[in-house]
Amino acid sequence: MNHWLQQSVWLYPALETAHITGIALLLGSLVVFELRILGASAALSEPALARLALPVTLCGFMLAAASGTLLFAGQPLDMLANSAFRLKMLLLGLVGTNAGLFYARGGPARADLVARLQVLLSLLLWLAIIACGRAIAYV
Repeated sequence: MNHWLQQSVWLYPALETAHITGIALLLGSLVVFELRILGASAALSEPALARLALPVTLCGFMLAAASGTLLFAGQPLDMLANSAFRLKMLLLGLVGTNAGLFYARGGPARADLVARLQVLLSLLLWLAIIACGRAIAYV
């Protein structure tokens, strides 16, 4: 993969574009859903909004994960040596665990204080993941 990334003028920028597009889809739809859990737009039911927003979130995650995996494959040793990349992977594990716990507790149908704290944590983790992703080029 590294050879293809180095030889192609368009492959690396295309992968980065796909990665950023995936992140935009993921975070954009997730923020709308999480704002509802935090109390915004009370006229919208959490389960109905989840049915609309979360498939977009999952598609965005799959696109970001697939393109990120290909970007990683282009320079795995450099990535593994990069502290920002390692922190990003740790934070991805934490945000995934948080999401799993959110759904194990009842998901969007249970928008109590714990759920609100979980979505706040989710937002903070995703912002930190994005910051780490940007820092990879500079660390």
